Amino acid sequence: MLLVGGGVAALLLLGAWVVSGYSAGARSVDSSRVRIAEVTRGDLVRDIAADGRVIAANSPTLYAIAGGTVSLKVVAGDAVKKGQPLAEIDSPELRSKLMQEEATLASLEAEASRAALDAQLSRATARKALDQAEIERVAAQRDLERYQRGFQGGAVAQVDVAKAQDELKKAEVGLQHAQKDEGLQGQGAGLDTRNKRLLADRQKAVVAELQRQVDALTLRAPFDGQVGQVQITQRQNVAINAPILSVVDLSVFEVEIKVPESFARDLAIGMPGQLTSGSGEPFPAKVSAVSPEVVNGEVAARLRFDSKQPPGLRQNQRLSARIVLDTRRNALKVERGSFVDQGGGRYAYVVDGSSAVRRPIRTGVSSLSEVEILDGLQPGERIVVSGGDQFGDAEKIKIN
Repeated sequence: MLLVGGGVAALLLLGAWVVSGYSAGARSVDSSRVRIAEVTRGDLVRDIAADGRVIAANSPTLYAIAGGTVSLKVVAGDAVKKGQPLAEIDSPELRSKLMQEEATLASLEAEASRAALDAQLSRATARKALDQAEIERVAAQRDLERYQRGFQGGAVAQVDVAKAQDELKKAEVGLQHAQKDEGLQGQGAGLDTRNKRLLADRQKAVVAELQRQVDALTLRAPFDGQVGQVQITQRQNVAINAPILSVVDLSVFEVEIKVPESFARDLAIGMPGQLTSGSGEPFPAKVSAVSPEVVNGEVAARLRFDSKQPPGLRQNQRLSARIVLDTRRNALKVERGSFVDQGGGRYAYVVDGSSAVRRPIRTGVSSLSEVEILDGLQPGERIVVSGGDQFGDAEKIKIN
């Protein structure tokens, strides 16, 4: 009887354990296989952390303005000053064209000067004719007055007075035409002079452009820096627009980072950041450029030092970068985990004692370490943030 009673008691205990396990959850999971975090309220800082590569902010490549033989005056790695000659291109064709255009300019300048002289002569001739017409009109006026006095005294016949009146009218008509001729001669001479001057000015612009191209045959350093890559050899014959060498500005550096595509839409030029050198000293920075395209799931961005930069920086040196996207004040948040990706962050397993119950939630923005909770959870509650992939679709889980 004792053995039977003990067996019945054991069966009852086993049944109670099974029933309690079933009521606690459809599955049982060891607590070491999950990570649990508490929901809290505070400031949520959205940031991006990445390793960056130091690059020169200003590193132009100099090209050949014309085809010819290049004489290099520096080698890769040389320190150069602004305006220092770096290479010289020998282009006989361009120099010959400049001389031809300068000769054409001299001819057009002479023609413009001759046109100005002809204009002065034309105006002088027209003025002379106008003065002559004015004198003739005054003389005719005097003759008419003399004949009128003689006619009144009976010494001159009336026909002579009429003839003097005709001469006066003729002189007045001649004066009017002389005045018009002077204006027309001045306008014509001015147009011809202006046309010749415009042709000369056009040719002067052509010569100035050719002179600029000839001056550009000598490649000069655009700023104080260092010669980068030299892409040709000494005395090599190059074609027009061929790359010659690059110059690196060592005074201004930028840091290039790769940002995941999910954060790319939040990046904007001018956002504050922080760059950390190898010694651990932080330096303030700002986002200076963001690439418009996605490559291999990443977007390239550049950060520029805000005030000072670490001494002794070198090309391709590695720095740690951090970009602050925004800060949510007094936000409900929890540690970020795989639950955000499971089901799009639409549910979470809330821990209550030794069990976890599935509950629908709504998440907001997220940072590298935290995620915002918009609905479904309260401060102080604990949820499973990682390891929930082994729960399946169970509504309730027992955590041992």
